[in-house]
Amino acid sequence: MIDVKLLRESPDKVKSGIATKNVDPKLVDEFLDLDEKWRKLQAALDNSRAKQKKLTQERKDKEAKQLKEEIKAKESELAEVERKRESALLLIPNPPLSEVPLGRNENDNVVVREVGEKPKFDFPPRDHLVLAKKLNLVDTERAAKISGSRFSFLLGDLVRLEFALAELAIKTLTDKSLISKLARKNHLDVSDVPFTLVIPPVLIGKRAMAGMGYLERGGEEVYYFPKDELYLVGTAEQAIGPMHMDEVFEEKELPVRYLGFSSCFRREAGSYGKDTRGILRVHQFDKLEMFSFTKPELSRAEHRLMLAFQEHLVQLLKLPYRVLNMCTADLGDPAAAKFDIEIWMPGQGRYRETHSTSNTTDFQARRLNVKYRLKNLKSEFVHMLNGTAFAIGRTLIAIIENYQTKEGKIKIPKVLQKYVGKKVVG
Repeated sequence: MIDVKLLRESPDKVKSGIATKNVDPKLVDEFLDLDEKWRKLQAALDNSRAKQKKLTQERKDKEAKQLKEEIKAKESELAEVERKRESALLLIPNPPLSEVPLGRNENDNVVVREVGEKPKFDFPPRDHLVLAKKLNLVDTERAAKISGSRFSFLLGDLVRLEFALAELAIKTLTDKSLISKLARKNHLDVSDVPFTLVIPPVLIGKRAMAGMGYLERGGEEVYYFPKDELYLVGTAEQAIGPMHMDEVFEEKELPVRYLGFSSCFRREAGSYGKDTRGILRVHQFDKLEMFSFTKPELSRAEHRLMLAFQEHLVQLLKLPYRVLNMCTADLGDPAAAKFDIEIWMPGQGRYRETHSTSNTTDFQARRLNVKYRLKNLKSEFVHMLNGTAFAIGRTLIAIIENYQTKEGKIKIPKVLQKYVGKKVVG
């Protein structure tokens, strides 16, 4: 959530920021109106309580009893205003950082660089589903029988490739020397603390999910079980972020970095008939996700480090890609800055998003009450960041389409061959 002090002291700054996200700036006025009412009610209630205490001390029981009833009514009114005030506050998204490019929609995202050569084929490249079915690597028909549309069975060597990607990510992100190398290469002043491996719960409670900031806008994407009051995660970050809610790190502990592996679940609401072929846009997929808790002054560098890791992983696979600096309108509520990586998909003749990394600054930390203690014993909110290591399904698509042969086989990227145990599928 936004710092209330910032909203009170610099409302125009917040308004202009959220307006660039295509969010109505009137949300700030609505909050401030409720905030003013809440403060006046709180002051009146405090005054009444002090008066009641004095009357009780003076043994003016009748007057004290009458005032008690008035206090009870005021408490009820305050609780209702407080509820509305909190709801209004949660509707205000995180304003973009100053360096984020302005834009009205995804067409205004800025291509930072293109890396690698697109493969040249002497045959019309096939899409991933044609190849995967021919080689008995994906079965969507039988999955539909038991689960409905947009589910799949991954089979045989495609499963081996999934675990090979996981092994590659684990080996890469736990390498301290590589962190130092990438930091030097990108001129980043960051710690060489490696990522701690974690497999988080995929079912989380309402406070955890709401704290990550994905329910006010985008809640229709989330699977919810009302009987148990639990949500299925759409990415490991939604469980890793709340790991430390209501905790205070020591300054020397930061940064704290995690690499989480989990199955992810998304309703894909509103995408009927859009990108539903094969395993591109499905309800369940596996993903490896980076997550960091760091000091505010280091979060921009941490964000660049995550992007450097993402590019390094894609380069190890020798896949052609481009990096996008996402414009203000395409950030989502929690993100203050965001980069995407899109890999070239020959079977589709276009780049497709495979990676994303976001700096959510203190937006999620305020909701989850995650702080760190400075040397002067004061505490501040940490900054929280997330970034895809591998979205497995989409990375498999990229490998299948970029490494296909004229005979309908799939060459395995050299870096994965030792994990899979072969050079070619088919």
